[in-house]
Amino acid sequence: MTREDITFTAGDVELHGWVFHPDTQGPAPTIVMAHGLAAVKEQYLDRYAERFAAAGLRTIVYDHRNFGSSAGEPRQDIDPWVQVRDFQHAISYARSRADVDGERIGIWGTSFSGGHVLVLGAIDARVRCVVSQVPTISGSEAARRRVPPHLAETVVRAQIADREAIYAGHPPQRRPLIDDGSGEPPVYAGAAAKEFLSRPASRPATFVNNVTLQSLARNRDYEPGSYIARISPTPLLMLVTEHDDVAFTDLQLEAYERALEPKRLSLLPGDHFTPYDETFEEAVGQATDWFLTHLSGDSR
Repeated sequence: MTREDITFTAGDVELHGWVFHPDTQGPAPTIVMAHGLAAVKEQYLDRYAERFAAAGLRTIVYDHRNFGSSAGEPRQDIDPWVQVRDFQHAISYARSRADVDGERIGIWGTSFSGGHVLVLGAIDARVRCVVSQVPTISGSEAARRRVPPHLAETVVRAQIADREAIYAGHPPQRRPLIDDGSGEPPVYAGAAAKEFLSRPASRPATFVNNVTLQSLARNRDYEPGSYIARISPTPLLMLVTEHDDVAFTDLQLEAYERALEPKRLSLLPGDHFTPYDETFEEAVGQATDWFLTHLSGDSR
């Protein structure tokens, strides 16, 4: 198994990533994958990609535009629909490669990109298999739960003021993902997020602990769960944790009930972040089995 550094075009920017090659010859079934909100590929995704490639699945991992090693401005700025389109560019790049079997493309996403793959499974006919791990289901409901009611109007006013300041030529405001001592309210106030994102392994050199305020405004209107019933007949595996206070376990379970067959639900112990570490073996094992079953007819 080898890892290749890659660059590919996504509209007006170049995205950077890796291809993990299996120890096989000729075109192989291929997984395209990306990380979640404000994260970078060095945050544990290489562990997943290595395991997929070891099972015979060529695997493409990349950083979203404006993050990590990928190009794009403003930095740390998220537009979910631009990320969905970039994911489609990544699929097009995959299918342009001679070592990829373009008729056997699977997609894997986690957290925010877990929501993206629900959308892509519904709208992109090139996708043959979907694995969605601890996915974002409803931006509006997540925002409602994270922001206390007495602060909701203040948050909206701040986002409007920031949007108009950007129009006037000012730089975008930013908010830390977890508390950084600035006094600005963090995106994630929960103990699990703070512990996970404070680990040395969760802080590679390419990681930055903030996002633009406009990212949060756009995310509030993102509803990937509304696409889930349209994924069928493409096979869907959802990996959900029992105590997810970031993407919310109940929202994910309700969305799974709306999905049509073929589908499978795996309920893992722990919080939103445990599939990257404590329950990694179970999460990657089930994802690998799902991909092999539906992309190669094999199962291990």
